[in-house]
Amino acid sequence: MSRDTSSKDSINAASKSSAEFSGRNAIGAAGITEKEVDIQDLLDKNGESGLISPPEDGFHNIHIGIAWNNIVVEQAGGFMGLIKKATRQGVDLDLGCLYELTDGTRGVLQPFGELFGNYNDAPFIHHSGDERTGDAAGDDESLSVNGQEWPNIKRILLYTYIYQGPNNWNAIKPEITINLNDDTEPFTIRPALKNNDLTICAIATLKNIKNGMQVVKHGEYFNSQAAMDRSFGFGLQWEDGAKN
Repeated sequence: MSRDTSSKDSINAASKSSAEFSGRNAIGAAGITEKEVDIQDLLDKNGESGLISPPEDGFHNIHIGIAWNNIVVEQAGGFMGLIKKATRQGVDLDLGCLYELTDGTRGVLQPFGELFGNYNDAPFIHHSGDERTGDAAGDDESLSVNGQEWPNIKRILLYTYIYQGPNNWNAIKPEITINLNDDTEPFTIRPALKNNDLTICAIATLKNIKNGMQVVKHGEYFNSQAAMDRSFGFGLQWEDGAKN
């Protein structure tokens, strides 16, 4: 997991423009991508972006949710294994984000490490908490961004990762929704998650552009949060561990 504070050395190293392995002025390599990642009604291809202008009174509550399916597995049983029995395999899929504020503060929010943030104070982002089954109605996990504090936020990288369970993205079928306004329909990100070798997917970045919001989609896969961090240049310090 990430420590709450990052050293200046690691932040500076992550921000160096001399090593552009990922094309993002960062020191890490880009992740593996799938061509069919889709942001419904917004963007079609990886790397594309769209700019959303804020309302006159600014953004309000920005809700980012994720829902997923448990996996149903057929197992042979009975006489000579002729009877097929369907069983459910629980999947613990987590929603997380890396963030950078305009004052340079950087950090991570995710269930692993119980890093849930704060809505009213910095970083002005709050995680709903850990849902380990995927059986809940509606969003299984969510992030709430204080839109009135959006001018204090520079960027948010949204990602999801399989903490426990089979690495079968196609069966899990995660669905991420972003709702910028209670009066409008949310837009949906349905990644074509076909890569079963890697457990972390960087979904999209929300960037502050003159207090508007630029949504840049990624659909890139990594084998660790640290590798993803290096690719996007946040410069956090990561430690191994396990959930309680």
